[in-house]
Amino acid sequence: MLLRSSLRRVIIASFSLIILLLILAFPSSKSQSVKTVKNTKVSYIKPYENSIYLLDEDKMVSRVNILYKNDDIIKKAQEIIESLTIDSTKSNYIPNGFKALIPKGTKVLSINFQDNILKVNFDKNILKVSKENEEKMIEAIVFSLTSIKEVEKVMIFVEDNQLFYLPHSNKSLPLVLDRNYGINKVYDLTRIDKTSKTTVYYIKKNEDTTYFVPVTYIDNRDNNKVEIIIDELKSSSTTQMNLMSFLTSNTELLKYDQKEQEINLSFNKYLLSDFKKKKMLEEVKYAISLSLNDSMNIKKVNFYVENDFITDCILPN
Repeated sequence: MLLRSSLRRVIIASFSLIILLLILAFPSSKSQSVKTVKNTKVSYIKPYENSIYLLDEDKMVSRVNILYKNDDIIKKAQEIIESLTIDSTKSNYIPNGFKALIPKGTKVLSINFQDNILKVNFDKNILKVSKENEEKMIEAIVFSLTSIKEVEKVMIFVEDNQLFYLPHSNKSLPLVLDRNYGINKVYDLTRIDKTSKTTVYYIKKNEDTTYFVPVTYIDNRDNNKVEIIIDELKSSSTTQMNLMSFLTSNTELLKYDQKEQEINLSFNKYLLSDFKKKKMLEEVKYAISLSLNDSMNIKKVNFYVENDFITDCILPN
Protein backbone atom coordinates (compact mmCIF):
# COMPACT_ATOMS: atom_id res chain seq x y z
CA MET A 1 0.00 0.00 0.00
CA LEU A 2 2.80 2.41 0.88
CA LEU A 3 4.62 1.48 -2.32
CA ARG A 4 1.49 2.15 -4.35
CA SER A 5 1.01 5.60 -2.74
CA SER A 6 4.64 6.58 -3.38
CA LEU A 7 4.35 5.45 -6.97
CA ARG A 8 1.22 7.58 -7.42
CA ARG A 9 3.00 10.70 -6.07
CA VAL A 10 5.91 10.15 -8.43
CA ILE A 11 3.55 9.81 -11.41
CA ILE A 12 1.66 13.02 -10.46
CA ALA A 13 4.90 14.96 -9.94
CA SER A 14 6.28 13.74 -13.25
CA PHE A 15 3.06 14.65 -15.06
CA SER A 16 3.05 18.16 -13.52
CA LEU A 17 6.67 18.66 -14.56
CA ILE A 18 5.82 17.68 -18.16
CA ILE A 19 2.90 20.20 -18.24
CA LEU A 20 5.14 22.95 -16.85
CA LEU A 21 7.78 22.27 -19.50
CA LEU A 22 5.12 22.40 -22.23
CA ILE A 23 3.87 25.79 -20.95
CA LEU A 24 7.38 27.20 -20.96
CA ALA A 25 8.07 25.81 -24.43
CA PHE A 26 4.79 27.16 -25.90
CA PRO A 27 3.82 30.40 -24.12
CA SER A 28 0.22 31.50 -24.21
CA SER A 29 -0.94 34.14 -26.69
CA LYS A 30 -1.42 36.53 -23.77
CA SER A 31 2.23 36.17 -22.72
CA GLN A 32 3.38 36.55 -26.31
CA SER A 33 1.23 39.68 -26.69
CA VAL A 34 2.80 41.30 -23.64
CA LYS A 35 6.28 40.46 -24.90
CA THR A 36 5.51 41.93 -28.34
CA VAL A 37 4.16 45.18 -26.93
CA LYS A 38 7.20 45.51 -24.67
CA ASN A 39 9.64 45.18 -27.58
CA THR A 40 7.67 47.30 -30.07
CA LYS A 41 8.78 50.91 -30.60
CA VAL A 42 5.80 53.23 -30.27
CA SER A 43 5.96 56.29 -32.56
CA TYR A 44 4.03 59.48 -31.84
CA ILE A 45 2.92 62.11 -34.35
CA LYS A 46 4.74 65.25 -33.29
CA PRO A 47 2.80 68.47 -33.96
CA TYR A 48 4.64 71.44 -35.42
CA GLU A 49 3.54 75.04 -34.92
CA ASN A 50 3.40 77.38 -37.88
CA SER A 51 2.06 80.87 -38.53
CA ILE A 52 -0.66 81.30 -41.12
CA TYR A 53 -2.50 84.44 -42.19
CA LEU A 54 -6.30 84.58 -42.14
CA LEU A 55 -8.95 87.26 -42.54
CA ASP A 56 -10.26 88.64 -39.24
CA GLU A 57 -13.65 90.21 -38.55
CA ASP A 58 -12.37 93.64 -39.61
CA LYS A 59 -11.19 92.18 -42.94
CA MET A 60 -7.53 92.46 -42.09
CA VAL A 61 -5.09 89.66 -42.91
CA SER A 62 -3.86 88.51 -39.50
CA ARG A 63 -1.19 86.23 -38.09
CA VAL A 64 -2.51 83.10 -36.34
CA ASN A 65 -0.59 80.08 -35.04
CA ILE A 66 -1.80 76.58 -35.92
CA LEU A 67 -0.33 73.13 -35.19
CA TYR A 68 0.54 70.78 -38.05
CA LYS A 69 1.46 67.10 -38.24
CA ASN A 70 4.31 67.39 -40.73
CA ASP A 71 7.75 68.96 -40.68
CA ASP A 72 8.46 68.08 -44.32
CA ILE A 73 8.44 71.28 -46.42
CA ILE A 74 6.12 70.04 -49.18
CA LYS A 75 3.69 68.34 -46.79
CA LYS A 76 3.66 71.36 -44.49
CA ALA A 77 2.95 73.64 -47.48
CA GLN A 78 0.05 71.38 -48.46
CA GLU A 79 -1.38 71.55 -44.94
CA ILE A 80 -1.02 75.34 -44.84
CA ILE A 81 -2.78 75.80 -48.20
CA GLU A 82 -5.55 73.50 -47.02
CA SER A 83 -5.98 75.69 -43.92
CA LEU A 84 -6.19 78.77 -46.18
CA THR A 85 -8.95 77.17 -48.27
CA ILE A 86 -12.62 77.79 -47.46
CA ASP A 87 -14.53 74.75 -46.12
CA SER A 88 -11.52 72.44 -46.31
CA THR A 89 -10.82 69.52 -43.99
CA LYS A 90 -8.76 71.94 -41.87
CA SER A 91 -11.63 74.41 -41.36
CA ASN A 92 -12.38 73.07 -37.87
CA TYR A 93 -8.89 74.12 -36.74
CA ILE A 94 -9.39 77.78 -37.67
CA PRO A 95 -10.00 79.94 -34.56
CA ASN A 96 -13.35 81.67 -34.15
CA GLY A 97 -13.51 85.07 -35.78
CA PHE A 98 -11.16 84.22 -38.67
CA LYS A 99 -11.80 83.19 -42.27
CA ALA A 100 -9.83 81.45 -44.99
CA LEU A 101 -9.37 83.27 -48.31
CA ILE A 102 -8.72 80.66 -51.02
CA PRO A 103 -12.04 79.79 -52.76
CA LYS A 104 -13.89 76.62 -51.80
CA GLY A 105 -12.99 73.58 -53.88
CA THR A 106 -9.58 74.90 -54.98
CA LYS A 107 -7.10 72.07 -55.46
CA VAL A 108 -3.31 72.03 -55.50
CA LEU A 109 -2.11 70.24 -58.63
CA SER A 110 1.57 70.24 -57.69
CA ILE A 111 4.14 71.80 -55.35
CA ASN A 112 7.84 72.12 -56.11
CA PHE A 113 10.57 73.44 -53.82
CA GLN A 114 14.02 74.41 -55.04
CA ASP A 115 16.57 77.12 -54.17
CA ASN A 116 14.34 78.41 -51.33
CA ILE A 117 11.51 79.08 -53.83
CA LEU A 118 8.18 77.29 -53.42
CA LYS A 119 6.22 76.88 -56.66
CA VAL A 120 2.52 76.12 -56.16
CA ASN A 121 0.30 75.06 -59.06
CA PHE A 122 -3.45 75.53 -58.39
CA ASP A 123 -6.47 74.59 -60.48
CA LYS A 124 -8.75 77.28 -61.96
CA ASN A 125 -10.98 77.44 -58.90
CA ILE A 126 -8.51 79.84 -57.30
CA LEU A 127 -9.59 82.46 -59.87
CA LYS A 128 -13.10 82.49 -58.33
CA VAL A 129 -11.87 84.69 -55.48
CA SER A 130 -13.87 87.92 -55.12
CA LYS A 131 -12.44 91.21 -56.30
CA GLU A 132 -12.53 92.48 -52.73
CA ASN A 133 -10.34 89.63 -51.49
CA GLU A 134 -8.07 88.85 -54.47
CA GLU A 135 -5.09 90.85 -53.20
CA LYS A 136 -5.67 89.76 -49.59
CA MET A 137 -5.65 86.13 -50.78
CA ILE A 138 -2.22 86.59 -52.40
CA GLU A 139 -0.93 88.28 -49.23
CA ALA A 140 -2.22 85.40 -47.10
CA ILE A 141 -0.64 82.77 -49.36
CA VAL A 142 2.74 84.51 -49.55
CA PHE A 143 3.04 85.36 -45.85
CA SER A 144 1.78 81.92 -44.74
CA LEU A 145 4.11 79.92 -46.98
CA THR A 146 7.13 82.09 -46.21
CA SER A 147 6.54 81.39 -42.53
CA ILE A 148 8.06 77.98 -43.30
CA LYS A 149 11.67 78.42 -42.26
CA GLU A 150 13.24 77.24 -45.53
CA VAL A 151 10.89 79.13 -47.86
CA GLU A 152 11.99 82.63 -48.86
CA LYS A 153 9.92 83.19 -52.00
CA VAL A 154 6.75 81.91 -53.66
CA MET A 155 5.64 81.52 -57.28
CA ILE A 156 1.95 80.97 -58.03
CA PHE A 157 0.72 79.01 -61.06
CA VAL A 158 -2.79 78.26 -62.32
CA GLU A 159 -2.90 75.00 -64.28
CA ASP A 160 0.78 75.31 -65.22
CA ASN A 161 0.54 79.00 -66.24
CA GLN A 162 2.18 81.53 -63.93
CA LEU A 163 -0.19 84.06 -62.38
CA PHE A 164 1.08 87.49 -63.48
CA TYR A 165 -2.13 89.48 -62.81
CA LEU A 166 -4.88 89.49 -60.22
CA PRO A 167 -7.97 87.89 -61.82
CA HIS A 168 -10.40 90.84 -61.46
CA SER A 169 -8.43 94.08 -61.23
CA ASN A 170 -5.65 92.86 -63.56
CA LYS A 171 -3.18 94.36 -61.12
CA SER A 172 0.29 93.03 -61.98
CA LEU A 173 2.13 90.64 -59.69
CA PRO A 174 5.91 90.29 -59.33
CA LEU A 175 7.59 87.34 -61.04
CA VAL A 176 8.61 86.01 -57.62
CA LEU A 177 6.65 86.88 -54.49
CA ASP A 178 8.12 87.45 -51.05
CA ARG A 179 7.17 89.50 -47.99
CA ASN A 180 8.24 92.66 -49.75
CA TYR A 181 4.92 92.31 -51.59
CA GLY A 182 3.34 93.77 -48.46
CA ILE A 183 0.20 93.05 -46.46
CA ASN A 184 -2.78 95.19 -45.38
CA LYS A 185 -1.14 97.97 -47.40
CA VAL A 186 -1.47 101.65 -46.44
CA TYR A 187 -0.40 104.14 -49.12
CA ASP A 188 0.80 107.67 -48.38
CA LEU A 189 2.66 108.73 -51.52
CA THR A 190 3.56 112.28 -52.49
CA ARG A 191 5.67 111.22 -55.46
CA ILE A 192 6.34 108.12 -57.55
CA ASP A 193 10.09 107.81 -56.97
CA LYS A 194 11.93 106.92 -53.77
CA THR A 195 9.15 104.88 -52.24
CA SER A 196 9.75 102.60 -49.27
CA LYS A 197 7.85 99.68 -47.76
CA THR A 198 7.88 99.05 -44.03
CA THR A 199 5.81 96.35 -42.35
CA VAL A 200 4.78 96.99 -38.74
CA TYR A 201 3.11 94.41 -36.48
CA TYR A 202 0.32 95.55 -34.19
CA ILE A 203 -1.67 93.72 -31.53
CA LYS A 204 -5.36 92.97 -31.74
CA LYS A 205 -7.83 91.20 -29.48
CA ASN A 206 -10.82 89.07 -30.43
CA GLU A 207 -12.72 87.84 -27.39
CA ASP A 208 -10.06 85.76 -25.56
CA THR A 209 -7.63 85.65 -28.50
CA THR A 210 -4.69 88.04 -28.80
CA TYR A 211 -2.95 88.06 -32.17
CA PHE A 212 -0.73 90.17 -34.42
CA VAL A 213 -1.79 92.15 -37.50
CA PRO A 214 0.91 93.35 -39.91
CA VAL A 215 0.47 96.60 -41.84
CA THR A 216 2.76 97.59 -44.71
CA TYR A 217 3.28 101.33 -45.08
CA ILE A 218 4.16 102.42 -48.61
CA ASP A 219 5.33 106.03 -48.58
CA ASN A 220 8.13 108.50 -49.34
CA ARG A 221 9.51 108.93 -45.83
CA ASP A 222 13.23 109.57 -45.58
CA ASN A 223 13.51 107.83 -42.20
CA ASN A 224 15.15 104.44 -42.14
CA LYS A 225 13.00 101.41 -41.40
CA VAL A 226 14.10 101.05 -37.77
CA GLU A 227 12.95 104.59 -36.97
CA ILE A 228 9.71 104.16 -38.94
CA ILE A 229 8.83 100.98 -37.03
CA ILE A 230 9.41 102.56 -33.60
CA ASP A 231 7.60 105.78 -34.57
CA GLU A 232 4.58 103.86 -35.87
CA LEU A 233 4.36 101.67 -32.79
CA LYS A 234 4.46 104.79 -30.58
CA SER A 235 1.69 106.43 -32.57
CA SER A 236 -2.00 106.30 -31.71
CA SER A 237 -3.08 106.67 -35.35
CA THR A 238 -3.89 102.96 -35.59
CA THR A 239 -7.02 103.26 -33.43
CA GLN A 240 -9.13 103.68 -36.57
CA MET A 241 -8.12 100.13 -37.58
CA ASN A 242 -8.79 98.73 -34.08
CA LEU A 243 -5.07 98.00 -33.71
CA MET A 244 -3.03 98.40 -30.55
CA SER A 245 0.58 98.92 -29.56
CA PHE A 246 1.81 98.75 -25.99
CA LEU A 247 4.87 100.85 -26.76
CA THR A 248 4.35 104.11 -24.85
CA SER A 249 4.67 107.48 -26.56
CA ASN A 250 7.46 108.43 -24.09
CA THR A 251 9.70 105.65 -25.38
CA GLU A 252 12.74 106.91 -27.27
CA LEU A 253 15.15 104.94 -29.40
CA LEU A 254 18.55 106.27 -28.32
CA LYS A 255 20.73 104.33 -30.74
CA TYR A 256 20.94 101.09 -32.68
CA ASP A 257 23.64 98.97 -34.22
CA GLN A 258 23.00 96.42 -36.96
CA LYS A 259 25.37 93.64 -37.96
CA GLU A 260 24.00 91.54 -40.80
CA GLN A 261 20.86 89.81 -39.41
CA GLU A 262 21.30 90.93 -35.79
CA ILE A 263 20.49 94.32 -34.30
CA ASN A 264 21.07 96.00 -30.93
CA LEU A 265 18.42 98.52 -29.88
CA SER A 266 18.99 100.93 -27.01
CA PHE A 267 15.99 102.77 -25.51
CA ASN A 268 15.25 105.08 -22.62
CA LYS A 269 13.64 103.68 -19.47
CA TYR A 270 10.08 104.00 -20.83
CA LEU A 271 10.58 100.81 -22.83
CA LEU A 272 10.17 98.96 -19.52
CA SER A 273 6.86 97.91 -18.02
CA ASP A 274 8.55 97.37 -14.65
CA PHE A 275 11.42 99.75 -13.85
CA LYS A 276 12.58 97.92 -10.72
CA LYS A 277 12.65 94.44 -12.26
CA LYS A 278 13.83 95.78 -15.63
CA LYS A 279 11.16 93.95 -17.59
CA MET A 280 9.52 94.81 -20.88
CA LEU A 281 6.19 93.52 -22.15
CA GLU A 282 6.27 90.43 -24.35
CA GLU A 283 3.81 92.16 -26.70
CA VAL A 284 6.28 95.01 -27.23
CA LYS A 285 9.23 92.66 -27.73
CA TYR A 286 7.48 90.62 -30.42
CA ALA A 287 5.83 93.58 -32.15
CA ILE A 288 9.23 95.23 -32.67
CA SER A 289 11.02 91.96 -33.54
CA LEU A 290 8.41 90.74 -36.04
CA SER A 291 8.41 94.16 -37.70
CA LEU A 292 12.19 94.20 -38.05
CA ASN A 293 12.13 90.61 -39.30
CA ASP A 294 9.66 91.33 -42.13
CA SER A 295 11.04 94.74 -43.06
CA MET A 296 14.79 94.12 -42.74
CA ASN A 297 15.21 90.33 -42.48
CA ILE A 298 16.51 90.66 -38.91
CA LYS A 299 16.74 87.30 -37.11
CA LYS A 300 17.86 88.42 -33.66
CA VAL A 301 16.98 91.57 -31.72
CA ASN A 302 18.83 92.58 -28.54
CA PHE A 303 17.05 95.07 -26.30
CA TYR A 304 18.91 97.50 -24.05
CA VAL A 305 17.80 100.29 -21.76
CA GLU A 306 20.64 102.72 -22.09
CA ASN A 307 23.62 100.40 -21.46
CA ASP A 308 21.82 97.61 -19.60
CA PHE A 309 20.86 94.45 -21.48
CA ILE A 310 17.19 93.58 -20.93
CA THR A 311 16.32 90.68 -23.20
CA ASP A 312 16.58 89.35 -26.72
CA CYS A 313 14.29 87.82 -29.32
CA ILE A 314 15.39 85.18 -31.82
CA LEU A 315 13.09 84.52 -34.74
CA PRO A 316 13.21 81.42 -36.95
CA ASN A 317 12.41 83.37 -40.12
